[in-house]
Amino acid sequence: MFIEPYLANITIFAGNFAPVGWMRCNGAILAISEHDALFTLIGTTYGGDGITTFALPNLQSRVAIHAGTVNGNTYILGEMAGTEEVTLTVNTMPAHTHPVISVSGNIPASGAAGNQSSPSGNVPAISPVNVYNPSGDGFGLAPGQGSGATGVAGGSQPFSILSPYLAMNYIIAVQGIFPSQG
Repeated sequence: MFIEPYLANITIFAGNFAPVGWMRCNGAILAISEHDALFTLIGTTYGGDGITTFALPNLQSRVAIHAGTVNGNTYILGEMAGTEEVTLTVNTMPAHTHPVISVSGNIPASGAAGNQSSPSGNVPAISPVNVYNPSGDGFGLAPGQGSGATGVAGGSQPFSILSPYLAMNYIIAVQGIFPSQG
């Protein structure tokens, strides 16, 4: 640990408590009257009303990143974003096709190469890349007189997108040397 840290310094601590002069970075709301020097440094960047309270940074289940612009993305001090789980939707899934795996009756089909990726208004064709064609050419019956099915896929359940991790405690110095700007 530091002999005398700068006030508002954040570090990682492997213990299961915050040492004297430090607090966990857990978003705790503090009274400005009890921590006025710390409030001077971080203000309401992480929360609080700025009149009687302010908040510590909340690094629970989060990774700290540098504020500023990197590769065209701007990150503002105190900004929180991201999620631990996502559910893919049709709009977020890569474009893809599913071959018909079972057929009942005679469905319309085309002997020509497929040139459409969507089945809407189209019929199965022979190409494995774009598997639909806008017109049937006599292979089967008129639309609606047969049916085809693709296999059911997915369960619409969210899945974790967490990187491998090791849980430790981020702590912030609530006592220490007031840093001067260089």
